[in-house]
Amino acid sequence: EVQLVESGGGLVQAGGSLRLSCAASGFTFDDYTIGWFRQAPGKEREGVSCISSGEGSTYYADSVKGRFTISGDFANNTVYLQMNSLKPEDTAVYYCNAIGSSYWGQGTQVTVSS
Repeated sequence: EVQLVESGGGLVQAGGSLRLSCAASGFTFDDYTIGWFRQAPGKEREGVSCISSGEGSTYYADSVKGRFTISGDFANNTVYLQMNSLKPEDTAVYYCNAIGSSYWGQGTQVTVSS
């Protein structure tokens, strides 16, 4: 069974940090670009960051650039999102996805209080 499982969300004050994890089972991250997305209440899902399993190249949305860092432990099928200097507008459910596939996790809630 293919699964992506996100973890690491929680409640944090503005300025704080969280580290999200995305772990895969039933398939490998090889040849995939793994992305983090988020969806806030009443808003569309948006891309936050992604990393390619091959070259390790990364992308960040302007809204998180300089604050978030994506990394991958591809030998263990895990991708991380280190989130620093969190803002209330970062509050959302965060999902990971093997881009181009139908593989999505169930999401992890991140809530940033002001």
